[in-house]
Amino acid sequence: MTATTPHTAHRICPLCEACCGLELSLDGDQILAVRGHAADVFSHGYICPKGVAVRDLHHDPDRLKTPLVKRGERFEPVSWTDAYAEVERLLTPLLARHGRQSVGVYLGNPVAHKYGLSLYVPPLVRALGTSNVFSASTLDQMPKQLAAAMMFGGGLTIPVPDIDRTDYLLVLGANPAASNGSLWTVPDFRGRARALRRRGGRLVVIDPRRSETAELADEHHFLRPGSDVFLLLGIAVTLIEENRLRLDRLARHVAGLEEAIAAVRPFTPERVAAATALPAGTIRHIGRELSGAPRAAVYGRIGTCTQEFGTLASWLVELLNVLTGNLDRPGGAMFPKAAAFATNTLPTAGTRRPFATGRRRSRVSQAPEVFGEFPATCMAEEIETPGEGQIRGMIVIGGNPVLSVPNGGRVARAFETLEVLVSMDIYLNETSRHARVILPGVSPLEESHFDVPFPQLAYRNCARYSPAVWPHSAARPAEWQTMLQLIAIAKGTPVTGDLALVDDEIYAEQVRKSLPQEQATALLARPTPWQGPERLLDLALRLGPYGDRFGQVPNGLSLAALVAHPEGIDLGALEPRLPEVLRTPSGKVELAPAPLIADLARAAARLDESPPDIVVIGRRQLASNNSWMHNLPTLAKGPVRCTVLIHPLDAARFGLTTGGRARLTAGDRSVEAPVEVSDEVMPGVVSLPHGWGHNLPGVSLRVAEKRPGANLNALLDDQRRDPLSGNAVLSGVAVVLQACA
Repeated sequence: MTATTPHTAHRICPLCEACCGLELSLDGDQILAVRGHAADVFSHGYICPKGVAVRDLHHDPDRLKTPLVKRGERFEPVSWTDAYAEVERLLTPLLARHGRQSVGVYLGNPVAHKYGLSLYVPPLVRALGTSNVFSASTLDQMPKQLAAAMMFGGGLTIPVPDIDRTDYLLVLGANPAASNGSLWTVPDFRGRARALRRRGGRLVVIDPRRSETAELADEHHFLRPGSDVFLLLGIAVTLIEENRLRLDRLARHVAGLEEAIAAVRPFTPERVAAATALPAGTIRHIGRELSGAPRAAVYGRIGTCTQEFGTLASWLVELLNVLTGNLDRPGGAMFPKAAAFATNTLPTAGTRRPFATGRRRSRVSQAPEVFGEFPATCMAEEIETPGEGQIRGMIVIGGNPVLSVPNGGRVARAFETLEVLVSMDIYLNETSRHARVILPGVSPLEESHFDVPFPQLAYRNCARYSPAVWPHSAARPAEWQTMLQLIAIAKGTPVTGDLALVDDEIYAEQVRKSLPQEQATALLARPTPWQGPERLLDLALRLGPYGDRFGQVPNGLSLAALVAHPEGIDLGALEPRLPEVLRTPSGKVELAPAPLIADLARAAARLDESPPDIVVIGRRQLASNNSWMHNLPTLAKGPVRCTVLIHPLDAARFGLTTGGRARLTAGDRSVEAPVEVSDEVMPGVVSLPHGWGHNLPGVSLRVAEKRPGANLNALLDDQRRDPLSGNAVLSGVAVVLQACA
């Protein structure tokens, strides 16, 4: 036996948006311990249970190591060459027979956390030539991105609270104490919230549940699920009626102010109070505190997005930041300046068109495309419905839509009818069990890491990169290499072709997009030590706002500079960026985009409707952000988490007690789960966490199967969407509640 020497490696955690720096104690290929990296310039040693669970993920015996091909009803392990050949055998004739639109792509949450995937998705979609693209974005954040694009000109130009300098933070429908931010990358939210209060600031939380974040707050108010739009409108009218508008320097940077004011005026606190279940006086009190704070920020997240007025609510969050003068100033809601891949740092030229959706519409429901995607809830019907353009094959990358999409049973049945389903996944899970070919990735620790979207949403500007902790076996390709192979197959290149040529073509295309022709030609002639995603990253860093411009800017950023700093490079606190951050035609913040103003009529029509007797909401939990985390022992241990949370008054009238079981029914769909009686949820609301339901046949998740839980999304209607963004309605859904025998 060869003796090994224990040593230390540093790594950015790939498991959630906090992106914390980790310190791994290693012995050979074993992880002995995981701690927070104290020297990390971004997370400063903070770590949550997910970071510790990286060890479980790397050593998980259920994690697939070889490709699987379905022969009859069974999966058989095969070589990578045979797996790619099977994809080619299935996909190439399908495209020839039925055309490019016959194949769809679904992108799961892990794509955002792995730059080896995210940087190669656009080339894959172009190679396939399909417009049938779906992702987890329309189950989560699409309203936020759409509102940002309409107001600021970019889907990731999203202002985030400058929490370390603010005096007042208003949080709606978000639980950053559990998520460490969501579309807001902020490790150790708890510590920052406590620091806010120690310096005399206030944290106010609006949520149907007294969440972990609400427990930290100075003030918490229950809000009827789905009524965030009415609360935000009531606050806006308070500012208008009480002469509390404080645009100050923002006045010269906004367009449509008078139109926006006129549109929201009818929604007085007194008019919206019944819909929100908040007294008008409380709504006005919140507005007065928000406007009176020296520095304040409003932050709304998943609860404000996963409802039928998600885009309106997201717009109103930013409108309040503008009306109080808190957009783009220290202590307010500010725009990060990422080191790479952020379109709002690139030079602009010429006149930009207003952002618009609906360049294409889905075949069956006629749902508009948003950012090149159709709603994930349209996927099953596009597979089921015969006719020109019917989806007959799918490539699912790092996703589990059978659990995450409403009415997942329908998705599962649709997937069974496909001629081709290729799944890139590390597990045999509820979705990949339907695949003809499963192409697993290597351990996250065997690939390098750079976060593409999250520095664009970070509480502080910095740049960090992690090399692979261990090189992956030459016999097992990295995920970006598998993506190259899929791109080659989609283009008609044989499996035996030279993938380096495919990668060179992708790099050359990006260089030509980024530089004038003469400079691009010169750069492409220069040798580079990098390949694959590292080469694309080095290009983006060097041409980014802090880059060295390939030697023209001394001490500028490059990938080599990041490699030399495993702790990362701090780029400073957020700074005002108006107007340079904007990519709107007017060069100003658009406060009254026409689709949003028009949609207020739909909201007004709902004001007088009676609320349902009982509605269900989800909930975020620190140890189970995503379904695949339920197979990691560090996160799976402890109390049963998939419970129906219910207020004591409701429990009494429905005959429910803690430890009993309840059945939730919506339409012809129902689920059962254990009951937990608690006043942390408001009357008229029950809460069931998302991502569970690991009791389906053909799954190999041995830890998760011991506590399968109930799938909230199995209850939900896949036809209910926010009509502007296409986002699924996952919150505030009426249910019938019964005690189980």
